[in-house]
Parts: sequence; structure tokens; C-alpha cells
Amino acid sequence: MTEYYIPTQAGQAELVEKRSRFIGQVWRVDSEEEARARIEEARKQYHDARHHCWCYIIKDGAVRYSDEGEPQGNAGQPMLNVLQREGVVNVCCVVTRYFGGILLGAGGLARAYTQGAKDALDAAGVSVVRRWVELLLPCSYGQFERVKLETQAYGGTVLEADYGADIALTVLLPEERAEEFLAHILDETAGAVEGMVCGQRLQDVPWRPAAT
Repeated sequence: MTEYYIPTQAGQAELVEKRSRFIGQVWRVDSEEEARARIEEARKQYHDARHHCWCYIIKDGAVRYSDEGEPQGNAGQPMLNVLQREGVVNVCCVVTRYFGGILLGAGGLARAYTQGAKDALDAAGVSVVRRWVELLLPCSYGQFERVKLETQAYGGTVLEADYGADIALTVLLPEERAEEFLAHILDETAGAVEGMVCGQRLQDVPWRPAAT
């Protein structure tokens, strides 16, 4: 079973530490070329900043980072550590620093770049990519909330709901739990909700929502 985690969307966050301004940005990327393009984009966007420290991880590919003028080991590596701890791939992160005139020291720098990367990833959110089974679940309006909760309890997600005389729910279930879920929902609703398999797909689905 293939399963991995990626950013849900682009994310950005800012923090100020002893008058230095840190702007963290995260993107979903599919190649080194795309990651490099994002890094250049950040440099142009904040062209007057002193530092643009970066890192990226490409699934089944390159893992790179740069301190870009900061003391070695105090920027790019701490940022990369954040992404690796979160288990995300196909991700590029840039933390831009506007120097505020006060030296932060090695520990202070590492903490600021770590926080900049983490806040940007939190703003982006994290999605899981895996193989799902797509199910059609017809249910009554009275059964809707229960069916939705049961779907979520089995690690699934509701894709859409078609409202008519009844509700036709299209849901995704992890492939290894779909058969068990169909039997469970049939039993829980005393035979009233009988699901139908529509197909399978490899897709990303939000796993941890973006911070608001």
C-alpha cells in the first residue's frame, strides 16, 4: 500500500524575534526544478531581505537545504528537520529573514528558523496520499450525520452529497477497510444503508487541516 504525506496547499506565516522578521513559506512541489523555481520566486518577492534559507524533499528523490549566509547548521538543517519530523515529501520551504539589528546567537537562530518552517507548514496543512475505494452510500436525511460519523471513524472522508428525496453520499475509504466498513454500516443501520463500490483511486485527502 502506497501512503505518504504532502502539503495540502501553499502556506505562509511570519514571526518577529528581537526585531528580525522571519517569513516562512511552504509549497507542494513535484521535482527539484519546481523547488528551485519556488526558491527563486521567494528571492524575487523579498528581494531586499538579507537571507533566504531553504530546504526541500522530493519523494524518491533529492533532499537539499541551504543556510544561505547564516551560520552553518542554524537555518536550513533545522528547517529540514521540521519537514522530516512531520513526514512530508514533495515539499519546498523557504524562510526569509529581514535582519533587525540584534544578533540572535546560534540557538536563537535555529529556534526562529524552526518555528518559521513549522508555522508555514501548519498554514499549508498536510494531506495524505494513498489508494482509496470510492463508495456510494444512499441514506435518508435522518441517517446522514450517523453515516458521516461512521465514515470518519473508519478513516474515510465524504467527497460529496447529492441531495434529493434522499441523500446520495460519495465517500472515500482506505482500501483495506472498505469491505469491513460496508458490512458495518449495513449492520449499524439494520440494512437500511447498503453501499456500492464505484471504483478505486490514488488521491490526496486532507489529513491535518491548515491553520487559520
